[in-house]
Amino acid sequence: MSNNVKICLMGFGNVSQAFVRLVEQKSTELANQYGVNFTFTAIATGGHGRAINPEGIDAQKALDLYQKDQSLDSLSASNAPRDIEEFIFRSGADFLLENSPVNYQTGEPALTHIRSALKNGIHAVSANKGPVAHAYGELTALAKEHHVHFLFESAVMDGAPIFSVFREALPAMHVEGFEGILNSCTNLLIEHMENGETFEDAVAYAQSIGITETDPSGDIDGWDAAIKVAALANVLMDTPMKPQDVQREGIRDLSQTEIQQAQRDGQRWKLVCRAEKKNGMVIASVTPEMVPSKSPLYSVNGTSSFIVFRTDVLPGLGILESHPGPDTTAYGLLADILNILKIC
Repeated sequence: MSNNVKICLMGFGNVSQAFVRLVEQKSTELANQYGVNFTFTAIATGGHGRAINPEGIDAQKALDLYQKDQSLDSLSASNAPRDIEEFIFRSGADFLLENSPVNYQTGEPALTHIRSALKNGIHAVSANKGPVAHAYGELTALAKEHHVHFLFESAVMDGAPIFSVFREALPAMHVEGFEGILNSCTNLLIEHMENGETFEDAVAYAQSIGITETDPSGDIDGWDAAIKVAALANVLMDTPMKPQDVQREGIRDLSQTEIQQAQRDGQRWKLVCRAEKKNGMVIASVTPEMVPSKSPLYSVNGTSSFIVFRTDVLPGLGILESHPGPDTTAYGLLADILNILKIC
């Protein structure tokens, strides 16, 4: 018999929609192999209304309404509370999936959403980097206090197992530093400029395929990379760090002339993320750098990401994710849920 797992979706953009499709696609496998099926009891959106029904919302109808640019309010069994904390409490969910847009400066409103879930005994799973960068210690302690769990595999490198590898497969290992390419948008922009496109044309292309937002400054000015660096430092290096603590320089002032000259010289420009322990402190940065052809960062193309860790027992441990999308991020959410269910 399957265990009915109730889900509250906070945010219903590309990732949450991909998650709905993923669990439908894998429904038979999830029931037979893991003994679970999923019911969506609440969905809150930024501009398409809210629906709440502890007995279950028709997820396919929610997808259809959203894609037709219509409100989800009609799927609600009763008036959905406007207060978001009341909404989460009344959802009757076992899990909150927090996928609202990231706020680089504060981590809100995702922080409030996750706090509310944990205080009400609801597990929280998130693809949002903000809460991990701004309040990892607080949220982890809050989850422990209320006998629930907070996981966030998809916050960095989508569905690639970054956090879980260290949490589960590499006990008694200490991360002393890392470097990598963590912002797929800037990597794609630079590659298009290498191929002769202007900066403006490259940005327009990235927007057209959904890699960057209408306002691309979070990527271009290095904020997305910085918040990922902070999240990694918080979790894997046991060092409280916020994105404002990361030395940050984006690619806005990087010219096409510089990019193409580097190519002629056998090098490539990359937005490189770094963190390193020095004298008991962690020094972190996000800066454009020319990398030589012998560097593992040189051949990271398009929207791929790569990170290499230096640890006390392994001098170099690298993880490459090739051309991710909403489906890979959705898988990271599913993996977190299954891992929580495994230990509960």
